[in-house]
Amino acid sequence: MADISMKERLEKFGLKKALGYFGKDPDKNIPKILSFVDAIDRGNMFRGQRAQFHKVVDNPDNNWYRLIKKLFTDIDTHVLQTIFSNFIVHATLTGGKRQQEIREKYGCNVPWAILLDPTSGCNLHCTGCWAASYGHKLNLTYEEIDDIINQGTAMGTYMYIYTGGEPLVRKKDIIRICEAHPDCVFLCFTNGTLIDDEFAEDLLRVGNFVPAISVEGDEASTDGRRGDGVFQKVKNAMRILREHRLPFGVSCCYTSQNVDKVGTEAFYDWMIEQGVLFCWFFTYMPVDADAPLDLMVRPEQREHMYHFVRDMRTKKELFTLDFFLDGEYVYGCIAAGRYYLHINANGDIDPCVFIHYSDSNIREKTLLEAYRSPLFMEYHKNQPFNENMLRPCPLLDNPYRLEKVVKDSGAHCSDPVKPQDVHDLCAKCEAQAKAWKPVADRLWVNSEGNKHGLGCENTILPENRIDHTKVRLVADLIEEDIAAENAKKDKKDAG
Repeated sequence: MADISMKERLEKFGLKKALGYFGKDPDKNIPKILSFVDAIDRGNMFRGQRAQFHKVVDNPDNNWYRLIKKLFTDIDTHVLQTIFSNFIVHATLTGGKRQQEIREKYGCNVPWAILLDPTSGCNLHCTGCWAASYGHKLNLTYEEIDDIINQGTAMGTYMYIYTGGEPLVRKKDIIRICEAHPDCVFLCFTNGTLIDDEFAEDLLRVGNFVPAISVEGDEASTDGRRGDGVFQKVKNAMRILREHRLPFGVSCCYTSQNVDKVGTEAFYDWMIEQGVLFCWFFTYMPVDADAPLDLMVRPEQREHMYHFVRDMRTKKELFTLDFFLDGEYVYGCIAAGRYYLHINANGDIDPCVFIHYSDSNIREKTLLEAYRSPLFMEYHKNQPFNENMLRPCPLLDNPYRLEKVVKDSGAHCSDPVKPQDVHDLCAKCEAQAKAWKPVADRLWVNSEGNKHGLGCENTILPENRIDHTKVRLVADLIEEDIAAENAKKDKKDAG
């Protein structure tokens, strides 16, 4: 018991010391913060991820280090401290351990993040958006969202991402949830048009909410899909967030019509100029029954994004993720609770934000029951859907694999307006999947993921070199400080 208590105190004291370094002299304190993370991760659960940060921090003449320094110079200290604490301690270390315990106990997936739609309502009507067909009447109540988060944190999930509809239609409830769950991290995919100074002040106060604003490239591409004047409203929202020293990112869906605007250095430079810290790329999926098929990217366009995003990661101070083309770093498909899942505004628990089939509803089942449902267990049994991690998706990349999973589990379409037969949906993507296969197979041969043997979960990132001597030294110094504080306390009590 004494050993456990010491570990807990060590972690708390280390975190307190680390948080004190934010907002001060980044060149001096960034290495110290990473050393504290090394010391806390004594089980080496995240040694590969830490190794990647060491490659950046130990050699500071690079674009990633410039990005990290921006966090110190451009972001409010309270917000930065809150997000760091919640992300590292709760969402990653504490939460990761609890997720693994539940996985082992029940033999099912347990997600790192939960996406949920507070509402189907939206103030825009974007081309190709499935939510646009759902109407404005579906909502999760505040109590239902609160209950989802209570269930999730009990199983180690501390990351929650709002989708929609337009989540900020529910701004007041979103802030209430941030206040009710101060140990969680909240991210929101938003069109940005409802962000104002009052909302920015609320975000400064709660400190645990980060918006990702949807942009389609340049002004013509964005307004062409989202409506006239939206691009300028997005720029205004970014200005408000930047002036309030709040972190924010971009969500970008690339299609056959805008990939030549999105996949350019000029677009990256524009995002950086606006204060964007991260960009989350998605390729267009024909999700709802009436979605236009001509927006799907061609294989050569998808290959361009594969090479381009990786090239920009070596040059620009912008963190980027590609939901499909980064499958090599996360062992393929992450849906159905393997890393995340989706709950729509009707309460249906979908495996993926792009896969609207379900056999569970939050109003009828607990999260754990959903994780162990036939649909999620079929995903669990079949993941990864392909040994080539550049073909991760059971719909977009592997013809009719989704149909088999849905039919074997007895799941139904969760589209509340126009349900779509799963065979018909898979048929829409068949030609795309077959055309992508030879390109993906060629790319996979020379990919970093294949070279590093990303065929097993434990080798997602190579360890490389971590100075474990430095790590032990930091841990020893923390324990010495704790001992000194305890000695002072004992002396005061004795006096």
